[in-house]
Amino acid sequence: MIDLRLLREDPDRVRASQRARGEDVELVDALLSADERRRSSGVRFDELRNEQKSLGKLIPKASPEERAELLKRAEQLKTDVKAAEAEQNEADEAAKSLLLKLGNLVHPDVPVGGEEDFTVLETHGTIRDFAAEGFEPKDHLELGEALGAIDVERGAKVSGSRFYYLTGVGALLELALVNAAIAQATEAGFIPMLTPALVRPRAMEGTGFLGQAAENVYHLEKDDYYLVGTSEVPLAAYHMDEIVEADKLPLRYAGFSPCFRREAGTYGKDTRGIFRVHQFDKVEMFSYVAPEDAEAEHQRLLAWEKQWLNSLELPFQVIDVATGDLGASASRKFDCEAWIPTQGKYRELTSASNCDSFQARRLSVRMRENANGKSTVQPLATLNGTLCAVPRTIVAILENHQQADGSVRVPAALRPYLGGRELLEPISK
Repeated sequence: MIDLRLLREDPDRVRASQRARGEDVELVDALLSADERRRSSGVRFDELRNEQKSLGKLIPKASPEERAELLKRAEQLKTDVKAAEAEQNEADEAAKSLLLKLGNLVHPDVPVGGEEDFTVLETHGTIRDFAAEGFEPKDHLELGEALGAIDVERGAKVSGSRFYYLTGVGALLELALVNAAIAQATEAGFIPMLTPALVRPRAMEGTGFLGQAAENVYHLEKDDYYLVGTSEVPLAAYHMDEIVEADKLPLRYAGFSPCFRREAGTYGKDTRGIFRVHQFDKVEMFSYVAPEDAEAEHQRLLAWEKQWLNSLELPFQVIDVATGDLGASASRKFDCEAWIPTQGKYRELTSASNCDSFQARRLSVRMRENANGKSTVQPLATLNGTLCAVPRTIVAILENHQQADGSVRVPAALRPYLGGRELLEPISK
């Protein structure tokens, strides 16, 4: 959530952010009104409580005649204090409810617009000319089935559409990718983490996934648990309700977990193969930093993502995601999109998001600084960056590194994790 003081001092900035996101601008005025009611009801409660305390001291000293009057007033105050407390609690809840609906403040450099209004910041690698090489590229599913690596038919039989099996060399490729990604992250100073796939409502709400993204979240109603769509959720909640010493920052974690997404609103989109699925594995980077270091950390996360994609020898572009496609928690997001030959376009493989103190405020994660003999506590900043979303990375590797004979060249960086294989070929029985 945003800082309420900022809302009071500069509501026009918050309105502009909501407008840029394509979200409800009237929410800002509703929240300002609710905040005023919350503060005034708090003042009223404090005044009545102070009067109640003062009266409590007078009664023992009063004469019998005065005491009767004071006791009568005390009874009335008891009722008034109880009512004022109830009003304060109601006002607090109303303000909190509205505050949770408000998206993070958009960074001023983010391009304004919808999904297609991003800005291309840079491109890497060379797109292969398959025509010049004398053959037409196959898509990842045709390659994967021929290699005995992907089985979507049985995935659909067992679990329905958008599910799949990785088999044989496909399973080995996933394990290689995960181990290589964790190795890179560990070398960069991240602590490897295996995280829960089920979380309580507060963890999901605190990271901002129960607002506009709620339609894509799986909810187990009987137990009131949520299946995570990314390990960002349990990693953000890892230090929930804690105070972190400033000299311990940055804290960096690399989480590996299964991820579950409904993919609501994508009917008929990316239905072939494993590009857009309901369940997949992912390695996610997550950082806790001091607020003043958030933008620099955002660039570091992006650099680690570029290092990863370059090590896989994939052509890709980096985009500055537009305001309407940010998600509630991010103030700015960079995507790395790999070239998919059979689609003739770049598609998202990784994202790096700066959430500033938005998630930390919701999850009550704070930092303590000690300077000049004084100790101060404030929300810190959180950032997240995908290192390897496995199925999409497999799609990009198969299509970009395919050979004319149907085999797939293994990037040099992955070979140590694939038993030295230089080519992906069917595993003989």
